[in-house]
Amino acid sequence: MPAMSVTERRLRARAAPAAPDDETALIGEFLERAWAEHGLARQTQDSYRRDLDGFARWLAPRGAALLRADRATVFDYLADRTGHGYNARSNARLLSTLRRFYAQMVRLGRIGADPTALLQSPKLGRGLPKALSESDVESLLRAPDIDTVLGLRDRAMLELMYGAGLRVSELVSLETLQLNLRQGVLRVLGKGAKERLVPIGDEAQHWLQRYLAEARPALAGTRPRAPLFLSRRGAALSRQTFWHGIKRLALRAGIDAARVTPHGLRHSFATHLLNHGADLRALQLLLGHSSLSTTQIYTLVAKEGLKRLHQAHHPRG
Repeated sequence: MPAMSVTERRLRARAAPAAPDDETALIGEFLERAWAEHGLARQTQDSYRRDLDGFARWLAPRGAALLRADRATVFDYLADRTGHGYNARSNARLLSTLRRFYAQMVRLGRIGADPTALLQSPKLGRGLPKALSESDVESLLRAPDIDTVLGLRDRAMLELMYGAGLRVSELVSLETLQLNLRQGVLRVLGKGAKERLVPIGDEAQHWLQRYLAEARPALAGTRPRAPLFLSRRGAALSRQTFWHGIKRLALRAGIDAARVTPHGLRHSFATHLLNHGADLRALQLLLGHSSLSTTQIYTLVAKEGLKRLHQAHHPRG
């Protein structure tokens, strides 16, 4: 069966019966404990809720429940999802959610055994981040019309995202108090509510100063606004709005929009730094990765680029 689109999955989820109230309460209790113990980011909490709610809705018509599910039931659910077009990465993320949920239930004495204990995660290929070339990044950065208020805002956002290696969620959630142009640093609140200080390059500082002086006052109006980057209505930008804007700018810049991903500039930031000799440990701190192994994947991107260069230009390539 072909993989379902995101829209088809959402429609299917809406058509399924709602999770019973006691299951919804159990999921809420799990999330509260997990947040208190681990400081989960909002996006992670939402992901856990969707995963557990989907499993509970699948269980309900079968006369089962979250606390009564055994290993065979979890396996059947994963198989059913695979049959409906969910890929290995999606099922691996779901299984990770279920493991955390059932580990907490065992610890609290709600169940005697973890039904996910002996289940193996689906094998995933090691995908490389999609990074743009330096020339493509330059074209994308120059794409906004800086003679307009929104264009100047977009230029500042792109320069900051690429210059500081920010996640999309980190960029759109920035507040003015997190920016210190005098010292040239940005206080970023990353995953798990972890803070890091990121230096801002001269180019990003230039465009931020222009945005704050020329564009933001027009977007903010007369009332004080906390978000750093504002929509045309003076509110905080959503991730979706920013993403759609990036796609339009990519087309204007003559870049294949399919190659521009939500985290494309962050991946490009990391890859380009490595290509120019950056230290892997320093890159880890800049990106806010808790583990160095997460950062190491960018070394593969750099190596792949060198291989392509060799193959294209070396007589024995």
